[in-house]
Amino acid sequence: MAIENVINITKDISDGTVTNTKYIDFLNNPESYSQEEFSKLFSDFKSELNKGKIRVAEKIKNKWKVNYWVKQFILHGFRYGTTKEYGSNCEDRYFDKSTLGKRELTYEDGVRVVSQSATIRDGVYIAPGVICMPPCFINIGAYVSEDTLIDSNTLVGSCAQIGKRVHLSAGSQIGGVLEPVGEFPVIIEDNVFIGGNCGIYDGTIIKKGAVIGAGTIITGSIGDFDIVHNRVYSRTDSKPLTIPEGAVVVPGARMIEKQIFDNVKLSLQTPIIIKDVKSGNANLQLEDALREI
Repeated sequence: MAIENVINITKDISDGTVTNTKYIDFLNNPESYSQEEFSKLFSDFKSELNKGKIRVAEKIKNKWKVNYWVKQFILHGFRYGTTKEYGSNCEDRYFDKSTLGKRELTYEDGVRVVSQSATIRDGVYIAPGVICMPPCFINIGAYVSEDTLIDSNTLVGSCAQIGKRVHLSAGSQIGGVLEPVGEFPVIIEDNVFIGGNCGIYDGTIIKKGAVIGAGTIITGSIGDFDIVHNRVYSRTDSKPLTIPEGAVVVPGARMIEKQIFDNVKLSLQTPIIIKDVKSGNANLQLEDALREI
């Protein structure tokens, strides 16, 4: 285990966020556990993820806190698992780590999964009222709150945190925290609208009520230009990129000043905040904002 990861886990334990001693014991001495012992422990861990009792990040006093130990436990699940065949016939057969597999939902869970091609890995919290349209994929460690729509061809990456009444439109990609490894998961707060074919990566936080226009790519390495308040939002060493509450964000570009080719002007993709909104229909707000530019 890397020194940085040991520090993160130690901090979580000292802060009291690891409340179950069996997980603390493993994190302190993982090499002493056999494959069988870890499999039982990881099964209990996934069960608590499924119930929402454990999560990668949680909001405390209006600030997001990452529980690093949860991410590390998931990584150990990949490490200890071996490739296994699941399913009974060619139609539902797939191959995954023996520690993972798909989450089993029942009618009582109150989740609408429209077909078998909507895949939810074991170790995912899915709240009542969530709709999963095929084909979508929700990876381990993700947390999806009430009445959220996950549309077709949408990815909810590992450990991503999705709020209530969020609309993830078709083809949107919510990045994961495991591959590539990053400290902060992507967080989408309540009542956010993510347009089609958007990409939200690198631990970005989208605050509640924001509207992300179709085709917008937001990453921690690219600043977000706010033409309403004349400022640029960027990631720092200690804080992730945060899109403010009620922001309307659309795809934009910034010119490259350096002349590289004769008679050719190049630009770089960048997200632009064009308006602030607080409530109402996201589609209408986006259309009105674009007309005002």
